[in-house]
Amino acid sequence: MPRNSEFESDDRNGKTQRAPRTATRRRRVSRLSAEKIDYVDYKDMKLLQSFIAENGKIMPRRLTGVTAWQQRKLSEAIKRARSLALLPYTKY
Repeated sequence: MPRNSEFESDDRNGKTQRAPRTATRRRRVSRLSAEKIDYVDYKDMKLLQSFIAENGKIMPRRLTGVTAWQQRKLSEAIKRARSLALLPYTKY
């Protein structure tokens, strides 16, 4: 079977190696930007709970897709809601 030398090559052991893929990932779209939310309210439990993991931790920017400014406002609102007992610190 002919092989495409551009993508495959034989190493010393006779095994075939493939060229590394160049993966392009789609950038995550922030829920805050998509819904055009300018102010993150600490009383909006439905919004804040979507940015909290199952164990109660605040989710990082790389998973949620929010900007640095939005992440600071989110974490501030979550911490305020926790101190007022609107959100739990942990799940258990």
